[in-house]
Amino acid sequence: MTSPQDQLDKYRASIDNLDAILLHTLAERFKVTQAVGRLKAENDMPPSDKAREARQIERLRKLAEDSNLDPVFAEKFLNFIVAEVIRHHEKLRGSAPNPETPNT
Repeated sequence: MTSPQDQLDKYRASIDNLDAILLHTLAERFKVTQAVGRLKAENDMPPSDKAREARQIERLRKLAEDSNLDPVFAEKFLNFIVAEVIRHHEKLRGSAPNPETPNT
């Protein structure tokens, strides 16, 4: 028979693995959004797309409901990520070379 402490340790090990997966997944997501940010900056596109963000929130809320996760939490989580992505895009936009300006 497994002791409560042994079971707790197993749960915590699972949580640790899931946390690692979340962080690695976020890192991969940010690699892609950095590429998007560079593309937007190089082509003088706005850092944010409110229509896309609204679609993403709706999609994520549905996924959360399907996964028995609080959709309000999922929306807050996505909003946090999107805010960070936009911050990165704005930073890239500020440092991107203007295609109209010749290199000096």
